[in-house]
Amino acid sequence: MKLSNATLGSLPEGIKRPTYDRTALTPGIVHIGLGNFHRAHQAWYLHQLMQLGHAQDWAILGAGVRPYDAAMRDRLKAQDCLTTLIELDPKGQSAEVTGSMIDYIEIVEGNRPLIDAMTREEICIVALTVTEGGYYVTANGDFDEAHADILHDAANPDTPRTAFGAIVCALKARKDAGTGPFTLQSCDNLQGNGDILRQTVVGLARLSDRNLAAWIEESCTFPNSMVDCIVPATGAKEVSLAKELGIDDAAPVTHENFRQWVIEDSFCAGRPEWELAGATFTDDVHIYEAMKIRILNAGHQVLANAAEILSLPTIASCMQDEDVSAFFAKVEAECIVPYVHPVPGMAPTEYADLIARRFANPMIHDTTRRVAFDGSSRHTGFLLPILRDAIAARGSIEGLSLVEALWARMCSGQREDGTVIEPNDPMWEALTEAAMKANEDPAHWLEQHQIYGDLALHGSFSESFAKWLNMLWRDGTRATLNVYLAS
Repeated sequence: MKLSNATLGSLPEGIKRPTYDRTALTPGIVHIGLGNFHRAHQAWYLHQLMQLGHAQDWAILGAGVRPYDAAMRDRLKAQDCLTTLIELDPKGQSAEVTGSMIDYIEIVEGNRPLIDAMTREEICIVALTVTEGGYYVTANGDFDEAHADILHDAANPDTPRTAFGAIVCALKARKDAGTGPFTLQSCDNLQGNGDILRQTVVGLARLSDRNLAAWIEESCTFPNSMVDCIVPATGAKEVSLAKELGIDDAAPVTHENFRQWVIEDSFCAGRPEWELAGATFTDDVHIYEAMKIRILNAGHQVLANAAEILSLPTIASCMQDEDVSAFFAKVEAECIVPYVHPVPGMAPTEYADLIARRFANPMIHDTTRRVAFDGSSRHTGFLLPILRDAIAARGSIEGLSLVEALWARMCSGQREDGTVIEPNDPMWEALTEAAMKANEDPAHWLEQHQIYGDLALHGSFSESFAKWLNMLWRDGTRATLNVYLAS
């Protein structure tokens, strides 16, 4: 059955579907970066509210700012912006069609349709999932005002290239018209994601209009949040799975049987009652963020680079591999968990056990390639802050040093079976060049100051890193992992 509004009533029995009148929905949210995670997470929470009879005036307008977003727009528009969510549980799978998104904004150079949509008075929240590396942040955590995209938007504020430039342009129009501000909500895996979003938006506005920047900083809110659900990429297998369930969906989403959303309650123009759908509102988001980002997201990087080198295709296959799973457990226990604070109802060790079980879910075909993507942002955001804490505390850094050495070895572009690792990072060419030089002298890798900053100056780290990288090249990954596991 081709998915559309017209066929919702004819879907196979057992497939959950919207019980609300989608034609009566009106928009309240623009979401930029409408990928799989958003559709399985924020859009799902909103859909649950609508199923309860709430939030009918908070529907989502999807948006992208890059040319490659056009293909997703075409697929979703052709099926009335409906999405099939397929939950993959070892005990069995289930499917649900969600309808909280009602349109996808046209993608054109200069982003005028997106700007016009955000200028609409009924839009009260602009949310983003633009990846961890999409916020124009330097290695030191500052706003990267020298980036070519930022320079373009500062010089051309009415025809911006970036999502943030479009946001600034829309806020100027709202300020001038007296429409008022909206809340800016990051849904990316960054600790202090709201604070980082504020830094980028206000920093960009300040380059072209200091008065506007001051108004944004004073009037808009940027709630921090923690988001969590493992959502693999969609390919032919996922499309076929939807068809096996009786749904012809061009862009279905598979996900695990776990979701969590912890949000700071700071919304300047109102919000949906997401707590009725299971979200947690708290003034202490940061401890939740830190636990999840350090144990889950950093843990993903612990696995992914070793797995790429060893040709392990998925995160579940990593957890089935005796050496790699033992490596993961040791690094988590000795190098990550000691630098995580408990949250209400959950100790770090309990959370680490939960993550291990979730990673081992054999139904989730989350590829190591997806998890390893954009390591230049993910290592910087997830792992290196833990390494800095460990150095400051004079704790064990051997496992984290080995993780960084595995990343360097992976970026050489070749697995141990001789197959090629295709480019998988915006900085891939520079990373590969540094990795090959580091084969001769490991110091070359740590000289990437945009990633490591002053960490190369810490002798204990640079020495440990060099030891492990030399061993990886000389003895191979499994032998090196076993040396670490025996230490």
